[in-house]
Amino acid sequence: MLAKRIIPCLDVKDGRVVKGINFINLKDAGSAIELAERYSDEGADELVFLDITATQEKRNILIDLVKQVAKVIRIPFTVGGGIKSSDEIDEILKAGADKVSLNSSIVKTPGLIDEASKRFGSQAIVAAIDVKKSGDNYKVYVEGGRKETSLDGLSWCIEVCERGAGEILLTWMDKDGTRSGYDLEFLKKLGEEVTIPIIASGGAGNMMHFYEAFHKAETDACLAAGLFHYGEMKIGDLKSFLINKGIEIRL
Repeated sequence: MLAKRIIPCLDVKDGRVVKGINFINLKDAGSAIELAERYSDEGADELVFLDITATQEKRNILIDLVKQVAKVIRIPFTVGGGIKSSDEIDEILKAGADKVSLNSSIVKTPGLIDEASKRFGSQAIVAAIDVKKSGDNYKVYVEGGRKETSLDGLSWCIEVCERGAGEILLTWMDKDGTRSGYDLEFLKKLGEEVTIPIIASGGAGNMMHFYEAFHKAETDACLAAGLFHYGEMKIGDLKSFLINKGIEIRL
């Protein structure tokens, strides 16, 4: 069995890390470089860096900041935000990222997943999917959660898997920043439908929420932001708690 992973997320706006609730009311959380270095030193398994306004502002990712972050960490590093082509993926990987996260661009051009996974390998391609509950279903949102699509969340997850994505980073917009726990029901259902690792994002509020995602929904990784940014939870303490609960995880 592969060890479970704890992944801090840096949502970056105007070069600073921010955190909000339900994708709005963003507040400053600090320097991307300083936080990245701290998480690497504290024992995070990976790091996710998302330039959250790149798509909306129709610009390329903050490549210089990506390079600076890559220099101060010793853990796998995923970068996303406004990536529209395999050439841009190439540039980001050369800047020091190990993986790229694709969201709005693959909804618009699903073939980018096929192309990128063949060119760079599936292990370098993370399909980031933002969903919000609509009745009994989940709708996919793009452009940093600002625009609803006609896509069904579960169906889209299955499609990105079939097209060659190496991982799914799934964020529940309804739960983002609420500290109410991950959506275990959807996580479990998704785990039965896809064969690639799933990163759960949106809703972590305490250590039991991580345990439930790993134990009850058998997810592969849990991502969180505000809990870590503001010092409310230390990664080492979380890992010790999970190990004591029988979860296989690297210290």
